[in-house]
Amino acid sequence: MIDTALLLDDKKFAEEMLKKDKLSNADMVFILRNIYKFKYYPVAVKFFYKDEEIEEFKKNNDYETALRPLTFCHYVAASRQEGHILFAEKDKLGCSNAKFVFGWKEFNDSEIKGHLKYTKNKDQAIRFVKTKKRLEPGLKAFATVPLHKANFQPDVIHMVCDVLQSYHLGNDWDAAFDTHPFEMIMTMNSSVCHGCVYTYVTQKPNITQMCSGSYTSGKTEQGEINFIMPYSHLEPTLKWTLERIVRDGGASYPRTGHTYPGYDVCKLCPFLIFKKEKK
Repeated sequence: MIDTALLLDDKKFAEEMLKKDKLSNADMVFILRNIYKFKYYPVAVKFFYKDEEIEEFKKNNDYETALRPLTFCHYVAASRQEGHILFAEKDKLGCSNAKFVFGWKEFNDSEIKGHLKYTKNKDQAIRFVKTKKRLEPGLKAFATVPLHKANFQPDVIHMVCDVLQSYHLGNDWDAAFDTHPFEMIMTMNSSVCHGCVYTYVTQKPNITQMCSGSYTSGKTEQGEINFIMPYSHLEPTLKWTLERIVRDGGASYPRTGHTYPGYDVCKLCPFLIFKKEKK
């Protein structure tokens, strides 16, 4: 159990966490919420291809299913915002874009039509849709679960954060995996679903914007951004976050209490002065 007093001292908190041989899912959520100030729970996403995995999940989880078909991003939103443990098969997924990248729908005219509002013409829409990554055939179901409640091996972790949080977490992934630059992939009409599929297929993390309708549909509130990472990448990334804090004495994400990080770095600068003009 972490002493709550440690939450006021990044370095001591990091030192305490690094004493552990392995970070638990709850530990990693704690780090993201305390150091990066994540507002929402990271979500563990599992793609089921085997009946025995489904049986194991159902046996070991107090899960819920949707009463009617929903979009994949609605499942993820319910898990990250309210902590729901959710399970869905093909008949409970209502988004055609998600069905396409999940391999539950073939390439057809309706998928092309859904992209015509963005593209110059039909030929361009066809080419753009065909560039999307897709899951291998045979997907039976999926689950979305808050990471700290996941008692299974997740495939990918879906996180919603602000741009500055994603920048610092991306920096730490770069350093932990000795890879630079960080590649960000955006696709039309499929930010959350394709984002998870892309990461699952390529085993690369991704930062991508939300779909255009996410705000009006209530799936996001403040223009947040998606950060999706292979589950196996999360612990090494966060361990480097902790090591860097111990080395440098604090997190790169400011803990000064100011509303807008960045402005406070020049709070004593004599040039950052505003005056009201006389009429």
